[in-house]
Amino acid sequence: MYLHGRNVLKEILNINNTVKVKQVIFTNQKNADGQINLLKEACYQRGFKVESASAERLAQLTGEKKHQGVVIEINKFPYHEFEKLREKLTRKNTSIVVLLDRINDPHNLGAIIRTSVAAGVDGILIPEKGSCSITPSVIKVSTGLAFRIPITVVTNISRAIDLLKEDGFWFYAATTDGQPYYRENYSEKSGIVFGSEGRGIRQLVSKKCDFSISIPMEKNVDSLNVAASAAIIIFQMRRKLLSSGDSNGN
Repeated sequence: MYLHGRNVLKEILNINNTVKVKQVIFTNQKNADGQINLLKEACYQRGFKVESASAERLAQLTGEKKHQGVVIEINKFPYHEFEKLREKLTRKNTSIVVLLDRINDPHNLGAIIRTSVAAGVDGILIPEKGSCSITPSVIKVSTGLAFRIPITVVTNISRAIDLLKEDGFWFYAATTDGQPYYRENYSEKSGIVFGSEGRGIRQLVSKKCDFSISIPMEKNVDSLNVAASAAIIIFQMRRKLLSSGDSNGN
């Protein structure tokens, strides 16, 4: 897998051996700015294999002209095991997990990942089939933040909900006809499910959720992009949980 971008490389450099880097290829342009040299030195210090190539070669590897003079080759994206994520969540009093059902646009997925990291979400679950996986485009849109959060692929998202309910989680389906999201009192362990704009959440998955929430819209206005909706709801959920924690003396 070929990734590109300076922020992506910075995130990889900040991770302790989580990502298996095969090589980092920098532009061989003589007029490259000083940040390239700093990143190259950091790669040497980490023991990464460092190579140089033309800007044209970097564009061929990534399929992207705006590669910022940096290409990173990795074996594969480091997904987290579901059971390990469950173990991590059981050690926390307050948790948020995001479940994505049939999100197929890599830009939406990358943006939701970026929002989730910014809001302190503890993990993201995506189904094995019917949804976008973590691709170079997703990582680029997330500005490399996909490496900061546990992302888990599950074979059955409904079963994953059942197991997390056993751990004390309550689940909220983001729909077009639920209770206004700002009126909901979220559980200290909350899971929020988002579906695609066109098809929404699958009925079986929606039935597994305990509550349905929505973003009230003006009449004759199309629903928001799922990434924008996720940003609004996730940050509101975080605000409510933080307020609850303060009131409980946590």
